Amino acid sequence: MEFAKKLRNKILWSDETNIELFVPTVKHGGGSIMLWGCFSAAGTGQLVAIEGKINSAKYRDILDENLLQSAQDLRLGRRFTFQQDNDPNHTAKIMKEWLHNNSVTVLEWPSQSPDLNPIEKAGKIQERFNRGNGF
Repeated sequence: MEFAKKLRNKILWSDETNIELFVPTVKHGGGSIMLWGCFSAAGTGQLVAIEGKINSAKYRDILDENLLQSAQDLRLGRRFTFQQDNDPNHTAKIMKEWLHNNSVTVLEWPSQSPDLNPIEKAGKIQERFNRGNGF
């Protein structure tokens, strides 16, 4: 609990999610869109539509264009802690170098535990909404 209280205002949570688009007039739905987003206790950061498949170079470009700007917009300063899961694109050498070169502190994250990330809850709400269960 102390850990959570101490860092709650300094963590920038992030993840990618695939959102199914529901269009009632389309027989088999409306397709899907992949998004990357982030938020902190101060609010939401950038939201980015990802075209095509994501790989470590594309992920690095997303962070390069959006992570530090999000931290600045949220007034986190340069001393924030960045949370990402252990996706291979996140832990690739190219990413470790980018994070190091940009002095980004990464929150240590346990394997196979996506439900610990608060951003996952937004995806669950969206899934329920698309199934017609609402909020």
